[in-house]
Amino acid sequence: MIDSHCHLDLACFTSDLDAVIQRAEEQGIKRFLIPGIEPTHWSRQVKIQKHFPQVDIAFGYHPYFLPQSLSSSDIPNMIEQLAQWIEANQPIAVGEIGLDRTLPQPLAIQEAIFVEQIKLAKIHSLPLVIHHRKSHDRLLGILRQQRFEHGGVIHAFSGNAEIARGYIDLGFKLGVGGTITYPRGQKTLDTLIEVGVEHLVLETDSPDMPMHGRQGQRNMPENLTDVLCVLAEALTVSQDIIEVQTDANYSATFFAPRNTDM
Repeated sequence: MIDSHCHLDLACFTSDLDAVIQRAEEQGIKRFLIPGIEPTHWSRQVKIQKHFPQVDIAFGYHPYFLPQSLSSSDIPNMIEQLAQWIEANQPIAVGEIGLDRTLPQPLAIQEAIFVEQIKLAKIHSLPLVIHHRKSHDRLLGILRQQRFEHGGVIHAFSGNAEIARGYIDLGFKLGVGGTITYPRGQKTLDTLIEVGVEHLVLETDSPDMPMHGRQGQRNMPENLTDVLCVLAEALTVSQDIIEVQTDANYSATFFAPRNTDM
């Protein structure tokens, strides 16, 4: 299994990261993707990867961590900084980036830096890891407008089959995490059943998005087995089939040869 989205660079993992990864590996999780949120965390990600070769990293400006004072004049310098980190450290994706209508940051500013990060991903032929919250309409519109062709993952996907197919048609996989372990996640689970496991990757979003029955606890990659179990039951296939297919989806998304003639 692969945890395609876990924030192991956050402070709550500093004191016991070795044990967290060991317990996950004992549950069959063999790779981990740490998406970036902002520059101070990118350096932490690089240090983690040097210690744990089974860790992949991505760099990006997460909308939640954008400075409240951010203006359009700040964006070129931020993108230049991101470009330098990409060139020096060769992440497997640009992310976690996206749009979030629940934040006080104006959507226009979020869109401006989102678009520039897409352009940077195109230059480097890298896929995207995308955060969404009440923003599928704009995300799909911008991705189509930018003619983005390197795919990626829609983190913590929730939405109907039409939205799912919109992303799939653009080459994206759908990230499946703790949401489907709750009764309230049935609509999302129904959508995932409809689109099929060939378009899914597994994730925990550790330390956030705890699984049903583990509320109030720090979420950890070892809990990915909860997601696997629910998804296998819903799709009426074996857990082995889900594991093999989602691992293959991860590899195809992040490690397949890409056209660099941009």
